[in-house]
Amino acid sequence: MPSYIQGNLAVNKKPDQKVTIKETRKIVYRTKSLPMQEKMLYLFTVLLCVVVAVVIIWRYAQIYQMNADMLKMQHEIKTIQAENSALKQDVEKLLSIERLEEEAKKLGFKPRSEGQVDQITSGEAAKSEDSSDVAYNP
Repeated sequence: MPSYIQGNLAVNKKPDQKVTIKETRKIVYRTKSLPMQEKMLYLFTVLLCVVVAVVIIWRYAQIYQMNADMLKMQHEIKTIQAENSALKQDVEKLLSIERLEEEAKKLGFKPRSEGQVDQITSGEAAKSEDSSDVAYNP
């Protein structure tokens, strides 16, 4: 084409615009699979972590069980101590002198007189026939 367009040389000719298609190629790299030794290393590492976690959880379960047993025993100790103090009060009531005197009177014991006291050894106690002479000291 001539550079002369409609009598004017000052006009630059626009270049023909061509549509360019750019082909892009993507390079795909194939990853090789892991070697068997590395797979085994990963497997054993995961198994080791699982075993450690199981051991830690098991120990915490034992600690929890021990704490529960301790609380149960402490409750039992408090219950037994309360029962023991009640039994001690009963023993003190039963061993009081006033109650013993009442029981002696109910059973027919009489206060002893000065001339009535005799010492009896264990062999003579079995031979004693007269149990109505037994007395107590108020």
